[in-house]
Amino acid sequence: MCFVYDEDIGGDERIPAKVAPHSWRLRVTREVRCIAMSVGVAAWFFALASFASRPTMEECFEGSDFIGNAALSRDAGIASGAFLGRMEDDFIAIRAFPNELRWFVHDAEDESFLLRSAREVFEHPEAPDAHRSAFLRACVERMAPR
Repeated sequence: MCFVYDEDIGGDERIPAKVAPHSWRLRVTREVRCIAMSVGVAAWFFALASFASRPTMEECFEGSDFIGNAALSRDAGIASGAFLGRMEDDFIAIRAFPNELRWFVHDAEDESFLLRSAREVFEHPEAPDAHRSAFLRACVERMAPR
């Protein structure tokens, strides 16, 4: 016999319920559980794929401007450690915002891509436009479906 506690209506007595124990449960066969599990796993994989970050063309253009400005900062005497350290600090602050409010850096892969590109500016100095173009090419390649 099933009991319902009277606390929902202000008491604390056990009152016999008019329902047989577990009569509300559905019989689930092994096949049904297997199908449900398969659907759940497939949905999980599709959800993960939808969260994989792919930049927009606008983000690629803005990111290339950022990298071009990093090269200008380098030319103006900013040390690589100071610039890259500030970027990493900014990434930490950016993580506090919801994904839809972020610019370019939506996940760890984006952080790594932008940081590598900025590091390249300092390790292999070229003209700002050369760095900007290289970044834009690489960014557009990331836009392609994986």
